[in-house]
Amino acid sequence: MDVVMIRYGELFLKSEPVKRHFIQNLLRNIGKALGSEGLAHRFELHRGRILIHGDEPQQIAQVARRIFGIVEVAVCRQTGTSLPEISDAAVGMASSRLSPGVRFAVRARRQGVEGITSQELAAELGSAIISACPGVAVDLSSPGYQIFVELREFGALIYDAPLPAPGGLPWGTQGKVLSLLSSGIDSPVATWLMMKRGCETASLHIDGGRYAGRDVVAATERHHAVLSTWCAGFPMDLIIVDAEAFYDAVTTKAHPRYRCVLCKRFMLGIASEMTKARHFAALVTGDNLGQVASQTLTNLATISEAGTVPVLRPLIGFDKDEVIRIARNIGTFDAQQGDLSCRAVPRAPATAAGRREIREAEAEIGMESLIAEAMERVRVKTALNGRIAEGQA
Repeated sequence: MDVVMIRYGELFLKSEPVKRHFIQNLLRNIGKALGSEGLAHRFELHRGRILIHGDEPQQIAQVARRIFGIVEVAVCRQTGTSLPEISDAAVGMASSRLSPGVRFAVRARRQGVEGITSQELAAELGSAIISACPGVAVDLSSPGYQIFVELREFGALIYDAPLPAPGGLPWGTQGKVLSLLSSGIDSPVATWLMMKRGCETASLHIDGGRYAGRDVVAATERHHAVLSTWCAGFPMDLIIVDAEAFYDAVTTKAHPRYRCVLCKRFMLGIASEMTKARHFAALVTGDNLGQVASQTLTNLATISEAGTVPVLRPLIGFDKDEVIRIARNIGTFDAQQGDLSCRAVPRAPATAAGRREIREAEAEIGMESLIAEAMERVRVKTALNGRIAEGQA
């Protein structure tokens, strides 16, 4: 009988009450994701493992590998605890993969079973495989094929194609955050990293209107849709604020070199108000130290003053290559980016804007009024399983 094995990571280190709470959230999330794909299933819980029974184990495994809190997924052959039964299953699986000249390894572990050690179990199964597959040899250092066996009191699990999963904490266990989302590379990765740490997220996009490139909003919506596939079965809001009036003011009334810092402070001000109004616990940004002019340490300090809620910056110390690698892995990297320009960016933006000068510039453009007015120009779209629909403001 084939069954899907779920292995979770740091959940195992929590206290018993916390672990039970996290596992219940994990089961809820798995159930929601499988239900959204119409996959019937049944859970079986064991120490450190969750088994999922269903008629479509391969499809179940592919869904489960995108769920936070899980570190590995495998479709396993489940047997009883007798050595002949385990050996038959292991030989049957390995013989369909091995050919003469291939070197292999058996990785065995046991828990709650007496009378045989993990090393003895691996040796027994390795001998059986060699007898059944002429021309193969054992290589524990760099095998071309590996077969894994877990022997527990309830039976044995045999598998050879484990799938990596994202790890982290179950989505929704760490509260709700609002993430500033753009058409760029960084902010979707920052959002995903907070989702991985168990945060339920919504996205906020500041729409520059005619000051933004023609593909900015579409790219942002695509990022949001992709992110929603990582919390399958749960709707994920994208809040869009019309900010064209701010850009009118900042490009006509403020010194050009201060535009980027003023823009970031405007975004942080809007996001802070939205965070409080919609009862999020914190705000997430894609800031990365030293990456662009507005993200020098001096400018980040000046910009941060505009925030009135906790601000989380998961990418602050990342290299750009690291961010791009994650973006590719999670599906938010755009190979064909299109027109994502900002028409308000000056030629020489300030890299060390003083707070006094910025406050004076804000008074000139009427920042408080611009934020208040923008809060009235909001629309909401909702993503579910990778698709976006219009919502309510």
